[in-house]
Amino acid sequence: MLNRHAKIIRLIEIVGEVSGRKKLQKMVYIGKHLQMDFDERYEFHMYGPYSEELTLRVDELCNMGLLDEQMESKGAIHMYRYKLNETGRDFLRFHEVDFGRGERAIRRMNEENSRFLELVSTILYFNDLPYEEMKAKIFTFKSKQRYTEDEIRKGQEFVEELRELMKEDNNESTAM
Repeated sequence: MLNRHAKIIRLIEIVGEVSGRKKLQKMVYIGKHLQMDFDERYEFHMYGPYSEELTLRVDELCNMGLLDEQMESKGAIHMYRYKLNETGRDFLRFHEVDFGRGERAIRRMNEENSRFLELVSTILYFNDLPYEEMKAKIFTFKSKQRYTEDEIRKGQEFVEELRELMKEDNNESTAM
C-alpha cells in the first residue's frame, strides 16, 4: 500500500518542488501515459484528467508528515507547493521506486506551467480520437482556457519530446 505513496514522494524528490495541485495531477497522468509506474485511476474533470485517489494520497502524505504542503494566497487564488522533507526522505530509503529511468521526463514536465500540462493531459486523454475530433473536444471542454490550434500542436510536440526522452533513457540503460 505505501509503495503507491512512495511513488508520489519520489516524483517530488526528483523535481525538488511541485507548484500546484493541478500541476501534480497532470504530471502523474502524463507519466502514467509514458508507462511510468503510477496506479492512480483518472476520470475527466473540469481541469482535464483528475484522480481523486491522487488527491487523497497527497493529503495522507502531508498528514503523515512525509511531504510539506505550503499554501500561498494570491487574492482569491490559493496555490499549493509540495516539497519533500527529511521524514519523507527517510521513508524513501525503505521503498525502492523506479520510474523506468523516466526522471528526465519528470524534470522536463515540471519546467512547464499547469495550464500547458492541462492541455497536454487532455490531448492524451483524447489521444485515441482522430486529430480533428480531439481538437474539437479540447475547444469544447476547454473553451474557458482558449487554447489555440498552435498550442495544441505544441502540446503534441511536447508529448513526442517526452516519449523521446523515455526512449533515450531506455536506450542508455540497454547500452550499459
